[in-house]
Amino acid sequence: MIDVCLLGTGGMMPLPNRFLTSLLVRYNGRCVLIDCGEGTQIAMKKKGLSAKPIDVICFTHYHADHISGLPGMLLTMGNAERTEPLLMVGPRGLEKVVGSLRIIAPELPFEIRFKEITTDEMSFSLEGDSQFTITAFKVNHNITCFGYTMNLRRQGKFDVEAAEAHGIERKYWNSLQKGEVIVSDDGRTFTPDMVLGQERKGIRLTYVTDSRPTDSIVANARGADLFICEGMYGEPDKAQKARENKHMTFYEAARMARDAGVKEMWLTHYSPSLVNPMEYMDEVKKIFPSSVAAKDGRSTELLFTQ
Repeated sequence: MIDVCLLGTGGMMPLPNRFLTSLLVRYNGRCVLIDCGEGTQIAMKKKGLSAKPIDVICFTHYHADHISGLPGMLLTMGNAERTEPLLMVGPRGLEKVVGSLRIIAPELPFEIRFKEITTDEMSFSLEGDSQFTITAFKVNHNITCFGYTMNLRRQGKFDVEAAEAHGIERKYWNSLQKGEVIVSDDGRTFTPDMVLGQERKGIRLTYVTDSRPTDSIVANARGADLFICEGMYGEPDKAQKARENKHMTFYEAARMARDAGVKEMWLTHYSPSLVNPMEYMDEVKKIFPSSVAAKDGRSTELLFTQ
């Protein structure tokens, strides 16, 4: 199971009823934040969420509406007496950008570790958990920008008959089911593939802001349980402006969701001039019926389906 909370849905500037785009994802006690624009902390407080347990902060790019909330977030973590290291992930220049912002948050009681994305696509796992992977993939904005796909793998069912046929004692079954390699008391080696069936369908979440439509987005969102995608403009007469500013319309996002075969799409990162996103959803749903004009704080639980 993955808990998803879209903290804010605004682009460019925060509004009284719309914070800047930020996403919080929780899985098995781990917590991943994607982007940290102005107002992210307030959005978290409104949902009853704490900044202290965040393990990873991923940045799509370094425009202010995606990172300007970071110094305050770090200070809040420090004031909460956090001591665990914090991993940050983002495009080249990450350490320099964060270092500049930390001029106003210079002393923290925890270490910051940096992972810069140096290729068009890069995958990594959370420390100590190879089942949950995060893939950063390059998109098409007016500066270097990445989308993120999170994939929770689900191993095959435990085969009791296979375990018994191999003579594996019951005391080792739980460890093998967790994917561990076991050396028995008599020196025999048992591996998970000896007792686990074919891997089952996992959970897939893709998040994209600040981009024109690209093949990389469709490929990385393929079959996603949830696709969260920017819809900067809903007004049909803004198509040219979207192209000029390297952003997306609702209708372009819907076509990518359809082509990627996702289960559901949430639109986000609205232009400040877009007062009522719902006004345009009838036409969007003609392209992709499972489209949602997301509002701040929209949450869901993504569950295994089989």
